[in-house]
Amino acid sequence: MRKAMSAAAFATAAMAVVSMSGAAQAAPAGDSTVYGCRSGNVCIWPEGVEPFNDPHPTVQYSSYGYHNLSNQYGDHWVLNNQYGDATANLCKNYGGTNCVEILFQDDWGYENLTPINSITLNRP
Repeated sequence: MRKAMSAAAFATAAMAVVSMSGAAQAAPAGDSTVYGCRSGNVCIWPEGVEPFNDPHPTVQYSSYGYHNLSNQYGDHWVLNNQYGDATANLCKNYGGTNCVEILFQDDWGYENLTPINSITLNRP
């Protein structure tokens, strides 16, 4: 499901993820916003936009359970900025079923969301 990136784009993204990993692990009481994604949230940036250059996610989910997607097509950066080892799943069906990928705490993914119709936020 991951789209291949050019070597330069991959190197840039990898360096950004390495530099961000400490910030995303802050305690929930503190402000650990990562490129506009608030602590405790799972965030999606606009199609083709790199969060490192434009820290404005279009969607932020903050409650456990499933969230149906609407008008999310193509490749997007997705961040699980939850804490306490909470995970998130990308699912092909509405209602949080037929999940095909898991994002662990602090995980980033460059995902093709065209076949994805829901995201679940899971308690640890």
